[in-house]
Amino acid sequence: MKAISLETRIDERLADAERRFAGVEEALTSPEVLSNPDRLRDLGKERSDLEPLVLAGRELRSALEEHAGAVELATESDDAEMRALAEDEAQELAGRIEGMIEEVRRLLVPKDPLADRPAVVEIRAGTGGDEAGLFAADLMRMYQQYAERSGWKIELMNISEGIPGSIKEVIFSVTGNGAYGRLRYESGVHRVQRVPATESQGRIHTSAATVAVLPEAEEVDLEIDPNDLRIDVYRSSGPGGQSVNTTDSAVRITHLPSGLVVSIQDEKSQLKNKAKALKVLRSRLLDHMIAESEAERARERRTQVGTGDRSAKIRTYNFPQSRVTDHRINLTLHRLSDVLGGDLDEITSALQVAEQEERMAAEGS
Repeated sequence: MKAISLETRIDERLADAERRFAGVEEALTSPEVLSNPDRLRDLGKERSDLEPLVLAGRELRSALEEHAGAVELATESDDAEMRALAEDEAQELAGRIEGMIEEVRRLLVPKDPLADRPAVVEIRAGTGGDEAGLFAADLMRMYQQYAERSGWKIELMNISEGIPGSIKEVIFSVTGNGAYGRLRYESGVHRVQRVPATESQGRIHTSAATVAVLPEAEEVDLEIDPNDLRIDVYRSSGPGGQSVNTTDSAVRITHLPSGLVVSIQDEKSQLKNKAKALKVLRSRLLDHMIAESEAERARERRTQVGTGDRSAKIRTYNFPQSRVTDHRINLTLHRLSDVLGGDLDEITSALQVAEQEERMAAEGS
């Protein structure tokens, strides 16, 4: 039996965190910081982010010292009973230390800096005709109820409807603690297997809808040159009241360098539609930048959340079997109605754990 030693890399990173934590605590007491609300807020957040790691590191180091003492006693004591007690203590501590090291590894993985951003969610009906539009509407209701459960706020930005009860395309923003961090796992192709209401033979059809979840971009994230934009205004169409079709309130913005096009007509005010369109465009450009950055790192993530790959089938909703299967982590739940009712926590939590494990493995490689 021998003492457990901490990996040099982990030891050094814990020491760095300790030094930074001490520096932040000292800075928080300085008059200069106390008189600067922005600096005070930033340092306060950094302290709260560092504290769990620092406390876990201290607990781990204490357990390692206890284990070393127990090993020494078990090795050097002349008393057989004392040696046996020390060996038992060392074994018990070794088990605890293993769990502590895993927790420290988890805390050392950098957090997603965009996790607490609002999310911009885009849902589009895919293959399957009217049934795909009905499924897209089901997905929108699922996210609305998930947002309600989570205490988030939803703002509708644009919607294009099909037959009654169906959606061709919808864009909405979700604001609240951890909104993008949890909703980002929804990006991809969602597939439904069920008997459509219009099917007279009772045959099961397969339809699909595409979901894109983007972090809401702030102006500091990227600068858009007004000369790169072509802005067209036109008359709104579809539901919206008597005045919706009488003015050129709808806005279409084309980002010339990328070819991205955003059209918004939800508001009766042209200015409001323009502001919403710019918000969506900025978020799409930020998402594109993130995807390019991930591609440069050449990091294949099994959960497909880093690249936001929306060409991949991520989940199947099978009505005959009341089954939901997330194909990225091979998770199957037999409670379809609960999931479509907004109970997504079990799925998103499992995806977070899977991604965390991959990032830990990447950190350790």
